[in-house]
Amino acid sequence: MDAVETVLAWSIPGGTLTVVGVAVYELLRQKRRKRKGTPLATTTVNEITAMFYGSKRMELDYRDSVAVMREEESQGAPPLRVDLDDGVVRLPRSPDQRDVSAD
Repeated sequence: MDAVETVLAWSIPGGTLTVVGVAVYELLRQKRRKRKGTPLATTTVNEITAMFYGSKRMELDYRDSVAVMREEESQGAPPLRVDLDDGVVRLPRSPDQRDVSAD
């Protein structure tokens, strides 16, 4: 039982040192290659945290769904009438501007 106790006693510190070592390696590698994406150490820490906190799992799922969604230019913008032939864009006036111009 002495060997089993030793392995169990060193599992958490050994895992922590392994994650830190992988993070340092990835930082050095990332500086040289200018690689994009989520590093392995970050993913590992996020998944371990998600095991203990349900809200972290929901946050990670939300991040994944947002990353997949397409962004469009027209989201949240007022409707525009664009005439490409004449090179004219017509914007609707806001009610505040109508009151000021009437004076």
